[in-house]
Amino acid sequence: MGFTTLDYIIVVAYLVGVALFGMLRGGRQRSARDYFLGKDEISWWLVCFSIVAAETSTLTFISIPGLAYLSNLTFLQLTLGYLIGRIVVSLVLLPAYYKGELSTAYAFLERRFGQKTRRFASLVFLFTRVFADGVRLFATAIPLTLILDISYPTAILVLAGVAFLYTFAGGVRGVIWVDAIQMFVYLGGALVAALVLVGSAEGGLTSLVQAAWDAGKFKVIDLSIDRNFFQTPYTLIGGLLGGAFLSMSSHGVDQLVIQRVLATKRLASGQKALIGSGVIVILQFALFLVLGLLLYGHYNGASVSQLGLTRSDEIFPTYIIQGLPPGVSGFIIAGLLAAALSTLAGSMSSMASSTVMDLYRPMVGKEVPPERELVISRIATGVAALVLVGTAVFFMNTSQTVVELALSIASFTYGGLLGTFLLGILFKRPTQEDALAGFVAGILVMVTVISLKLVAWTWFIVIGVAVTLLVGTLLSRLSRHSPSSP
Repeated sequence: MGFTTLDYIIVVAYLVGVALFGMLRGGRQRSARDYFLGKDEISWWLVCFSIVAAETSTLTFISIPGLAYLSNLTFLQLTLGYLIGRIVVSLVLLPAYYKGELSTAYAFLERRFGQKTRRFASLVFLFTRVFADGVRLFATAIPLTLILDISYPTAILVLAGVAFLYTFAGGVRGVIWVDAIQMFVYLGGALVAALVLVGSAEGGLTSLVQAAWDAGKFKVIDLSIDRNFFQTPYTLIGGLLGGAFLSMSSHGVDQLVIQRVLATKRLASGQKALIGSGVIVILQFALFLVLGLLLYGHYNGASVSQLGLTRSDEIFPTYIIQGLPPGVSGFIIAGLLAAALSTLAGSMSSMASSTVMDLYRPMVGKEVPPERELVISRIATGVAALVLVGTAVFFMNTSQTVVELALSIASFTYGGLLGTFLLGILFKRPTQEDALAGFVAGILVMVTVISLKLVAWTWFIVIGVAVTLLVGTLLSRLSRHSPSSP
């Protein structure tokens, strides 16, 4: 059917509306603390929706239906691990964050180990966000380029500009409010696509389900244990462990999420927001996966090459543009952009907060007037936006292999980062030197494991955490340091 004038109007109106809403909803900030943590307590349910939106990128929106199209529903095992990981974070990590002044996740590392560990963790976080979210920005520019017939740099600037406007003006409160709205937009888009698929099918829902059932695509649990066990990502054990440790990393030690949790101001509220997001994510991924099965029935099980495509990620976007009626395509593309903007704005805000709170404040070493620090915070947000744009433009002319490598950067760093936090919380003996050595060892081992493709990606963070804890505790026992107090 193609993209119509109505669809263009919907997409443009959505982008303008999101920017204005975020700018107005953020309110007025008087200090960096207001800007990054919110002036007043933010409701836990609002933060809950924001967390879900922040972790759902455009790549998730388009790739999970493609994954189900090619395989089955075993990815759901991973989402159960996501929920388990958030429960662990809520009970083990969050209580440590809410002791003393709330600033960033890495403030805990300074209290426990020292300033060097906090700075190193912050730098690792910034490195991870720059490359991983720069790639996501480029990936989101692809459909926008095709739809609006504009160049990649223009599409990248449009997306980054919209996210920057409401992040710059509204601070974290503006980001959280927009994220909450955008969660319903992209979920609504996926639900509408599913309803259109069912309504347009010759035999209705029954025919679509039957086609997927006959192909064995309703398999949810994989209990297999064989010689390829560690190379298979979506077994029950691999999914639960991998999902739990990934969630403990992304939602326990990543400032992108922790910034939102700390905005609730109270431990109980933060715990409800985090655990609630885990429940919603299970339902969300179930919707995306079922959408993939409906697409499988719609295209009669045709292979990716038979559809004239090069990869499964293109199946859902192709259907959006070609198979949906006027107006609906625009709404769902708006949902796709919503998933991108929520991650992008959160990345800008969290990068700026980590830069100011973890690096700038300790470097200055003196009290800075709130008004001046607020100006510096907004400048840091602008710099973060420019860096993300630059990274996205860089990946325009880069091979697919390097793009995939950049998307895996979180796997390189998350194990060492989570392991260092657990080292500080679970053990009293390790010192700053032990923690830094374990942190670096965890990253170096992961570079080797991932480069040689020794195991499936669901085992990456488990290995990184294990190495960090092993090296940190071993060094602490070999040394004669007295135990430290957390």
